[in-house]
Amino acid sequence: SEAIVHPDEVARYIDPGECPLSYNPNLMALLWNAAATRKVRLLSHSMMKRFAIHPDCAWVNYIRCHDDIGWTFSNEDAEEIALNAPDHRRFLIEFYTGRHPASFARGLPFQEDLSTGDARISGTTASLAGLELALELNDELAIDTAIRRIMLLHGVIFTIGGIPLIYAGDSIGMMNDYSFRDDPEKAGDSRWVHRSPFDWILAEQRHVPDTWQCRIHEGLLKLVQVRRNNPAFDRAETEIIDTQNPHVFGFFRHHPDQTALVLANFSDLPTELPGTRLRQLGLRRTFTDLMTGQVVTASEALLLEGCRFMVLVGGPR
Repeated sequence: SEAIVHPDEVARYIDPGECPLSYNPNLMALLWNAAATRKVRLLSHSMMKRFAIHPDCAWVNYIRCHDDIGWTFSNEDAEEIALNAPDHRRFLIEFYTGRHPASFARGLPFQEDLSTGDARISGTTASLAGLELALELNDELAIDTAIRRIMLLHGVIFTIGGIPLIYAGDSIGMMNDYSFRDDPEKAGDSRWVHRSPFDWILAEQRHVPDTWQCRIHEGLLKLVQVRRNNPAFDRAETEIIDTQNPHVFGFFRHHPDQTALVLANFSDLPTELPGTRLRQLGLRRTFTDLMTGQVVTASEALLLEGCRFMVLVGGPR
């Protein structure tokens, strides 16, 4: 199923006898929402309601694809957390087209309706996540934050359950290609900005330490390793949790042989989960972050740096 429609409509297609695999446009849109707002309330609320599907089916989780980003989250979900959905979509359009003063994104509107303000968004992951702007400004801190944001987004789709889809070019941080504007047959369709041929010359930079291409590529290889080597990311149950921190998205993956707690800080700034919350979630002793090897004690506050992604295993629940 590649139904980019209301989440209720997407769910109707998913069935072992009809569509055992389905794109997950709701997760995609809400990940970009969390990146823009640095808040995870809508993401957590919607995933608690909508992520679970038939055990013989699977989501195809993605950040970007060949098409545009449509803000297909449910109005009802937004209203349940006191969010005005039409106004919020207009904010997201302004943010991801770079019109909002606080935006880090370099996206283009697609099928923009000037009378209503409605639009969808075109652009590569790297450009939408802030890397293009950061490189233009030669801002090392912004470059680092953008790379961490890219890895945060990929970290969620690799671990939440289902099949992660990596769009061509995202593994080396390819950015928008504006040359489509010079082609009369493509100039009217902004989606060509993220449909450029794979850049094999740029790809060679993935072998050069400390380049942004290398950092992104190595980060994805690490996620592949974590996913491949841990049963919590096999046929395991996903339990979305309330971390009680507005910036941190969290979920457990439960497998008979292993439980993992995944935490994703969508803020650019450091934040904490108190030890009391970790113990409320059932963590008791020490556990290890599979991304970094850091050992954490459940009796102490857990510090998550800006755009930090953690996969914690080892603490009994």
